[in-house]
Amino acid sequence: MSDDTIRLVTIGRILRRRRRLLTVLALVGALVGYGASLLFPPRYTTSASVLLPGAWEERELLTQAEVATSSVVVDRAAATLGWSGVSGSELRDRVSAKASDGNIIKISGTADTPKRAQQLSDQVAQQFVAFAARIAGDDTDPETAAQPEALRQLVAQTSRRITELADAAGSGETVESVQTRTELAKLRTALQDAVTKLNEADPAAGQANMVVMGPAARPTGEAPPTRTQLIVAGALLFFLLAVVGHLTAARMSRRLRTEPEIAAALGSALLGAVDVPGEGSARRPGRGAWARVRRLLGADVRWDVPAPQTFGDEADRRIRNRRVCARLRDRLPAPRRLLVVVPDGDETARRAAGQFVAEAGNDPLLRVVEVSVSGPMVPDHDDESGVLVLLSAGEWTAAELAGVAEACADARHEVVGVVLARTVRARAAQAGPTLSAGRSRHAAAPALVGGDDTTGGSP
Repeated sequence: MSDDTIRLVTIGRILRRRRRLLTVLALVGALVGYGASLLFPPRYTTSASVLLPGAWEERELLTQAEVATSSVVVDRAAATLGWSGVSGSELRDRVSAKASDGNIIKISGTADTPKRAQQLSDQVAQQFVAFAARIAGDDTDPETAAQPEALRQLVAQTSRRITELADAAGSGETVESVQTRTELAKLRTALQDAVTKLNEADPAAGQANMVVMGPAARPTGEAPPTRTQLIVAGALLFFLLAVVGHLTAARMSRRLRTEPEIAAALGSALLGAVDVPGEGSARRPGRGAWARVRRLLGADVRWDVPAPQTFGDEADRRIRNRRVCARLRDRLPAPRRLLVVVPDGDETARRAAGQFVAEAGNDPLLRVVEVSVSGPMVPDHDDESGVLVLLSAGEWTAAELAGVAEACADARHEVVGVVLARTVRARAAQAGPTLSAGRSRHAAAPALVGGDDTTGGSP
């Protein structure tokens, strides 16, 4: 798993075998999201639009949007609203402005109730229009504001007087009249240019007053994130964290899964694999309250091992066991008793060892001992020919298996071979009862003593 790429079948295996645990974690995440929604009260947002008539450049619209959310405008809105315990600095975090197409400034306000959100947006829009009008000079001294208009009237009178002088100069029959009319036309053009520049310099002449385009609509729904969104986000977050945690733990796991790694850790040769009939997924043994909780949540089910494959019938399984025994006989120095070491807690290996003993019958050729990998202790050497280590793949680390090998060496035992136990789904044999009954008592024992009933070869 640590060297494999993450595939959809791996994620599917997690979802299938840890569905109860994932469901519980998703519910916990939903409760966390609900608690977060209680800490953050619901918010409501609405917008008021302000129209800026005339020709405006993009940078000017951005400037007006900044003015709409300035401290001057928001503080005036806060003073007008008079909400207890709410200052202008707090309202600045709840107000935003954005320039949109059509010379429109959209002012958005957020509050804890729909009514307050509507009042905040409307009041900020009104204060923005009033402040922008004052900057433009709309509420300045009336005498000062009337001076440009008086100048325009004077220019209009001068233009009419020039027209009268041009008519009095004649129709251009003499050189003097032509020159006079030309000079008067130049003077009229200069006056018109001056008036045009005056209009461009006056913001009130080129751009009309800003207009609030009606009151803000009262919001009917909460602003995101809503309580439902927080609950769904919490459930989804915990679910994804659980899946990622499973994948990370599998990638960081140091348990040996391949046959060469297991054989190298024990310092012996791999003799093959034996099949243990079983249904369902592998479960981790355990006792106590924590084991019951894991069993209730489905965490005791091994998700990181493939589902048991469907193999042959009972006769095929016995043939595979006999071939493993034949390879073991070739490695024994003498046909004496063999010590079978099974790691404590490896249920599949323990069942495989029980099959060997059951098939050996009353002939005490096999002696099975369970050794704790945390503190391995192997019985001292007596008359055994060696040690056969029987275990499952993906259960133990290299350090744990090396400890078992060292314990065997301390007891003056030689590890003559390693056999892997794996769970398979037994297929019903069509002619199984007759075939298996005749060999049930002599399938394993003759292989260890060198009888004629054994055959070699690969499984």
